[in-house]
Amino acid sequence: MNAMLNCMEETWGNPSSLYGLGQRAREALEEARERIAACIGASPKEITFTSGGSEADNQAIRSAAALGARKGKRHIISTAFEHHAVLHTLKKLEGEGFEVELLPVGTLGTVTARQAAEAIREDTALVTIMYANNEIGSVLPIPEIGAVCRERGVLFHTDAVQAAGHLPIDVKAQNIDLLSLSAHKFHGPKGVGVLYARQGIPLSSLIEGGAQERGKRAGTENVPAIVGMAAALEEACAHMDENAAKVSALRDRLIAGLSQIPYATLNGDPVNRLPGNVNFCFEGVEGESLLLLLDDRGICASSGSACTSGSLDPSHVLLAIGRPHEAAHGSLRLSLCGENTEADVEAILKAVPEIVDYLRGMSPLWKDKVSGKREFVL
Repeated sequence: MNAMLNCMEETWGNPSSLYGLGQRAREALEEARERIAACIGASPKEITFTSGGSEADNQAIRSAAALGARKGKRHIISTAFEHHAVLHTLKKLEGEGFEVELLPVGTLGTVTARQAAEAIREDTALVTIMYANNEIGSVLPIPEIGAVCRERGVLFHTDAVQAAGHLPIDVKAQNIDLLSLSAHKFHGPKGVGVLYARQGIPLSSLIEGGAQERGKRAGTENVPAIVGMAAALEEACAHMDENAAKVSALRDRLIAGLSQIPYATLNGDPVNRLPGNVNFCFEGVEGESLLLLLDDRGICASSGSACTSGSLDPSHVLLAIGRPHEAAHGSLRLSLCGENTEADVEAILKAVPEIVDYLRGMSPLWKDKVSGKREFVL
């Protein structure tokens, strides 16, 4: 916030202008580009600023698809539990004649490099696989998948929105060709993100207009938000190890406590998961009621991705890992960060079992399960 305020007060000019105030804004913009690039092992020339992860995903996938189509390649590989910014873009491309293959993610919510290797064909234009799942926190083997794609000469994109600032990223060492990130996932402002594209990969413009961002993303840059994003990412990367150690300990304490609730199950890989992600299904509980009662106690949670929390449909991520529809409706996602405390965890561990008991006590479905009229699914 301090970086953004300073930018708004001192360098509020248009970075495309030639006058001094505009050029100072241009300097702030390019300095932010250099700082962000350094955090992920990229060159500043490979960084394009966007409105967030969704736009970056769209531009990355559409650019790779267009490049593939020019070479007669129309096969795209992804996974069944990607963010909707990826899945919906792929769905549109299917309507434009592309063939999309979604790899199964198994009960732990992950795929292997071997799966990717076996799916790659002569006409594969792109492999797009997320770095870590936004709902269940599973971390995927991105370096290994990147190595397979590089060896086979196929472009590799990863949606790293959940990983940036929390897990080490080096786009060169990990053979990543295209990468998306969003500032608000590491305490930056909402509405700003980055598309990394390896030098030499032509980007297709989603927004036509001026020549901003080397002609690949028209529109006057949101300099204060970009400067704030750079400050937040640098801070997150500088304290990544200590934050991961602290947050992982809180996460594990929370998982151990919630696991004591009868007919509750952890979603996602118990080992290879984001430091701050906890996701559970509770049988006999509706997720929306659980969220509202937790909010009443000052606990902010979601029943899946925040982007779809207004939807009454069960999470496509939970269905992809094999959770029954009934159980998927009773999911809870908690996201922890370095500012959380042991007292926060204890408050959650007191509130969740009480609320689950309360909701189950009102549920005719739960009573049928307890009496043996219906079977438990977890």
